[in-house]
Amino acid sequence: MSTVETSVRTATIASRVRDRARTTPHVIALREKDLGIWQQVSWEQYWDTAELAAHALIALGVEPGDRVAIHSENRREWLYTDVGTVAVRAATVGLYPTNPVAEVGYLLRHSGAKVLIAEDQEQVDKALAIEDLPDLKHIVYVDPRGIRHRYADPRLIAWTDFLAIGTGHRAADSDAVTRRMEESRPDDVVTLIYTSGTTGPPKGVMLTATNVDFAIQELVERGGFTAPPPSPRDSVLSYLPLCHVAERIFSGWFGAGAGVTVHFAESIETVATNLHEVQPTILFGVPRIWEKIAAGVQIRVESADPLKRMVNGYWLRRADWIGGVLAANGGRHTAASRAVYAIGWLFCYRALKDRIGLRKVRYAASGAAPIAPEVLRFFMGLGLPMHEVYGMTENTAVATANRPGRVKVGTVGEPHPGVELRIDESTGEILTRHPGTFAGYWQDPDATAKVIDADGWLHTGDVGEWADGTHVRITDRMKDIIITAGGKNVAPSEIENALKASPYIKEAIVIGDRRRFLTALIGIEPDTVGHWAQTHRLPYSTYGDLSAKPEVIALVQTVVDDVNARFATVEQVRSFRLLPKLLDHEDGELTATQKVKRSAVCTAFAGLVESMYAGGAR
Repeated sequence: MSTVETSVRTATIASRVRDRARTTPHVIALREKDLGIWQQVSWEQYWDTAELAAHALIALGVEPGDRVAIHSENRREWLYTDVGTVAVRAATVGLYPTNPVAEVGYLLRHSGAKVLIAEDQEQVDKALAIEDLPDLKHIVYVDPRGIRHRYADPRLIAWTDFLAIGTGHRAADSDAVTRRMEESRPDDVVTLIYTSGTTGPPKGVMLTATNVDFAIQELVERGGFTAPPPSPRDSVLSYLPLCHVAERIFSGWFGAGAGVTVHFAESIETVATNLHEVQPTILFGVPRIWEKIAAGVQIRVESADPLKRMVNGYWLRRADWIGGVLAANGGRHTAASRAVYAIGWLFCYRALKDRIGLRKVRYAASGAAPIAPEVLRFFMGLGLPMHEVYGMTENTAVATANRPGRVKVGTVGEPHPGVELRIDESTGEILTRHPGTFAGYWQDPDATAKVIDADGWLHTGDVGEWADGTHVRITDRMKDIIITAGGKNVAPSEIENALKASPYIKEAIVIGDRRRFLTALIGIEPDTVGHWAQTHRLPYSTYGDLSAKPEVIALVQTVVDDVNARFATVEQVRSFRLLPKLLDHEDGELTATQKVKRSAVCTAFAGLVESMYAGGAR
């Protein structure tokens, strides 16, 4: 490492990681499994490798303002590259591992990335299949299997050779990275985070050093989420894509800003196993993750022997009551609920939380999409301190949060202290203003002007209301509001979330704009419905076969009837159809973050939609 001691002009994730390497060199920063064994990386090793990556990038011709793309699952090399890129004043561009070739081509071409860090042969193949990439000069592959001796493209560099380039450059000019860091400016673009593209091509959100520093100060150092603030005693499991702003916060910025230990899940399929092994203290999940865990608990209970099923079933019913008490008291126990929970902890909750990997969680959050209050109450009843939070890429994910002891279920919480937030009186749109507001969309000033007004207010596109003068409730996205043929405005997300609160339903898309009544396309949850079918001796072969069973349709009808009973007549789902397949990113039905592309789904299943209106209500 360079021996030059200096203070950078602008605090960045690179300077924060470097400083931790100097003050706590032997403390563990990262853990990742290799051949079934958790391997540890200290802060000193973290910065040393990130600095080598930075030197290699300089050697490969990366200049301030250039873009470096990463196409990989979550792993150490993702963060090494991210920190190294920021250190040389370039911008990281994250690609989702599930991005198909066409999207990879668009993102690499649109961002003008000069270097691509690709995880393995699959991601390398995607890049090599794209012909028109004049800006892409180098492709660094991390996993050499299937690549080293099969490809002759001169742009290819093995990760080990990449680090060797960095080693040579550091030996020749040990202070090159330090000089770059000294020149850092507050308006340096440190990352391009591309939007999910639900209504058109993804847009590159430019976040600056100032934006990220504000987010770290607000969410990490000032305890904008957790109380007390996160510290080196905390640990997280990194499993959501790191190219999403939420995971960047909890894995990258929580680590750099607070020294939280980051564990990398082996894959999204092994999250349940890794949670049990790691037992994190801080856990963030999108609603789909929490719904999946809740459904897994139900399967676990129903699969137990009769005695355990009876005992656990009883205490889960008690948990439902406890969750209701906590929800009514801002997340705080009453004497009665505390006593009931203490007994339930001995008989059920401790063992259950340990098995699902949540026993040590002191702070749990849900965000990035609306979640059903029933799901939050379920976990609160098990003893998990749940908090719904709100933010978006364009405001560096800093907007509101339910704070410990002041939780109001059904809201996304209170604005953070450093955030100005107002709700437009005429449209109901939520507007925010603070130093985390993004610098604009990459190469799209017209789109930027549409969301940041002359007074600096960011127009979020979300419709909301004040729940009690302090907490904000989001009712829907402005573009998703349904106006029925009778002129009634309906927010579909509340109905959809109520449907998805059922363990039997994975997806729900409510339809009805300019129509006489509401209908829905519903995707079943294959695990829980499959288990239900087995217990009812109902044979099936495929997802499509299962969803076509009259008994399954009748099961979903009971869920729809129950949800309809909670809504006004105009908001009730009069008819539904079960999707014959799981929605898929590669088929264009989901974004990379698993958000439903409404228009694409309605087009793909237009026949089902029209059958509901042609045939009347079921």
